[in-house]
Amino acid sequence: MRVWTIFAAAAGLAAAPLAAEETRLASADHVPPPAAIEQLDWLVGHWSGEGIAGAVAHESWLPPSGGTMVGTFVQETGEGEVMFTEHMYLAEEDGSLVVRLKHFNPDLTGWEEKDDMLRFRLVAVEDCAAYFSALTYRCDGDDGLVVAVRMKSEGDAVEELVFRFRRNR
Repeated sequence: MRVWTIFAAAAGLAAAPLAAEETRLASADHVPPPAAIEQLDWLVGHWSGEGIAGAVAHESWLPPSGGTMVGTFVQETGEGEVMFTEHMYLAEEDGSLVVRLKHFNPDLTGWEEKDDMLRFRLVAVEDCAAYFSALTYRCDGDDGLVVAVRMKSEGDAVEELVFRFRRNR
């Protein structure tokens, strides 16, 4: 299996690399735009799609509570076992939004150090789309969700990885 590391702090891993078409990057001096958690309430629900090596992946978001939406991500193996999970917070911070996340192995040991997490600062929010630095969430039709992340492999190559989810009914 190919090992990926996070480039500019990333969220979910995805199935197919693309040219950098979905994600945006913020400069070091970027000031995140004003935004409120209610602008992303379209994310609420349970989503499923094809993940790493064609295996099933799931992403779920709870409704906003106290300026935060809590999400989980599960990547399965081809045999239907848990490969890894993510615990995600989409939160209001300084009048804007930020995504914070941590990765976990199937035995619940963390990838990041105990007090560390990945952070994605907001670049732009549009109707049914949110662009964080190196991470994108956007609608894809009535029941689709695209999640894209910029990742770095073991070498210096940077790729954009994309998940395409469908809302579970």
